[in-house]
Amino acid sequence: MKNTLAKRASEGTPLEAVKDTFAGPVGVAISYQEPALLAKKVLEFVKANEKLKIRGGVIEGKVCEAEEIKAISELPSRETLLAIFISTVQSPLSKLAAALNATLAQFVYAMEGLKNKREV
Repeated sequence: MKNTLAKRASEGTPLEAVKDTFAGPVGVAISYQEPALLAKKVLEFVKANEKLKIRGGVIEGKVCEAEEIKAISELPSRETLLAIFISTVQSPLSKLAAALNATLAQFVYAMEGLKNKREV
């Protein structure tokens, strides 16, 4: 990609913050869905092509250095993070429901025991 074209295309976008770094050979990778997945794919490509280097990037409007991009690439996928979050939220609720159910069951057993005791 020509640098002048990249600079012109970046105007009015989140990439405008890094347009001054467009010097020499430059590659641009864009993802509209999951930044961590794009970072993983780019780093895999860089490992396969040793001449390439990551200078930095823009993730969700924030300028990131190469180290930050590497850290983001190590994050689990969005679906995995959502599953972890949901299980974390759901666990206390299910424990509370089980505790309330156990308390209610014990109360019912106690009441039934009193009923049986009075009948005898």
